[in-house]
Amino acid sequence: MNPLYLEVAVVILGLLLLVAESFAGPGRKSGIAHPAITGLILIFIATFWVNPAALDASAPYARFYSTDSLAIFFKQIALLTTIVVLIMAQEFAPVVEANLPSSRRGAGLGEFYALPVFTCAGLMWMASAVDFVLIFVSLELVTISFYILVSYLRHDRLSVEAGVKFLVLGALSTGFLVYGITWIYGVTGQTNLNAIAAVIPALKVAAAPALLFGLGLVLVSLGFKVAAVPFQFWIPDVYQGAPTPITAFLSVASKAAGFVVLLRVLQTFVVVPYLQEKILPLMALLAGVTMVFGNLAAIPQSNLKRLLAYSSVAHAGYLLLGVASLGAPFVGSAILFYLGAYLLMTLLAFLVMTIVAKAVGGDDIADFNGLNQRAPQLAFAMLLAMASLAGVPLTVGFLGKLFIFEAAYQQGHFVLITIGIVTVAAGFYYYLKIVRAMYWQQAADPDAPGIPVGIAARITIAILCALIIWLGIYPAPLLSLIH
Repeated sequence: MNPLYLEVAVVILGLLLLVAESFAGPGRKSGIAHPAITGLILIFIATFWVNPAALDASAPYARFYSTDSLAIFFKQIALLTTIVVLIMAQEFAPVVEANLPSSRRGAGLGEFYALPVFTCAGLMWMASAVDFVLIFVSLELVTISFYILVSYLRHDRLSVEAGVKFLVLGALSTGFLVYGITWIYGVTGQTNLNAIAAVIPALKVAAAPALLFGLGLVLVSLGFKVAAVPFQFWIPDVYQGAPTPITAFLSVASKAAGFVVLLRVLQTFVVVPYLQEKILPLMALLAGVTMVFGNLAAIPQSNLKRLLAYSSVAHAGYLLLGVASLGAPFVGSAILFYLGAYLLMTLLAFLVMTIVAKAVGGDDIADFNGLNQRAPQLAFAMLLAMASLAGVPLTVGFLGKLFIFEAAYQQGHFVLITIGIVTVAAGFYYYLKIVRAMYWQQAADPDAPGIPVGIAARITIAILCALIIWLGIYPAPLLSLIH
């Protein structure tokens, strides 16, 4: 099957959802999620039958679009994340409806299910982008969709505030990206990453400052996307104000797409030793600062969304440690394994949070007090997610960190490994605060009824829990998929 058909199918699915939404009555728009989830599952299955050779290498689009294994793996991450986000959106639908005026109840759900599908298409194009032009276009498709989704609860002050902050800082990062691409094009005369990699070795040394300046601007923009310090300041407010399913989408899919672009860009420039000597130490410095700040900032948080926001900054630091270790024999597999692990444990945490917050009306850590008494299955799922995020052995999160540290060890980053181990220990403290609340704190209302969970959400939670344990004990299936 031609790889281009994947994105085409996702876009067609999104258009069909918009058409169906326009004809569906106010009380029937919630049903749009079912064909969206089904369609994305079918497209995900189709990714295993993609034939990269079916892409016409002589076609004009071939210079923009790659079908390597890295692209296919990130397409699968984007599709899986979107499927789980849509399942979360079904659970979150009552909150969306409650945020609307009574005359509009039931009329605001259609786009809430359709826009993530278009976002998924942009993420898939980003995964295959090997030209700055396609990188920019697909990034804007993703970003504009997120502008709308983050501020979707437009009658909620926090959601509107989050949308405005995300819009302003997103526009700023886009400006850095375009200006950086302009400098790189001015030096090399190319926008295609493969062509740039071929031109760079022949450039004069005098061109290095301009090239590094352009690359630095691009890295600043990507630093916003992956939430690396010091470009992370939008994270806590946007994560807290956005609808919970969209927060999960930002945390997983957007970060993964940012890292795939970062990997492609850096692999283009580190072909020259004098550029590699400048770039990789900078990545190492960013990794160390990001790990320390993310973990320290998460410790005093009392709101679970803000805690997971700073946690995502910390995990960006561990991933940047892998990026700084480019050149290690298996560093690519280590980064991809970590991203796959991060997908599983973060989506599980946000899915449980969505269900609990809908039932109790809040997402503070105190709202999870006594959860084990009301919903022991949900409490266990959150316990497993927190344990994996912290890096407890026999979970997939532990192996993800282990592989990253091993790659860093091969490159001699002993100071960064020490920082990583200390910050992982700090992570145990704030992740286990949620566990303490669920199992050792008394619920505000001991006689409160159990928390209902939809069938799709129940199945998804079971699958995510099983994968976190299974891949933590036997990681071969995920490693095989990566290879």
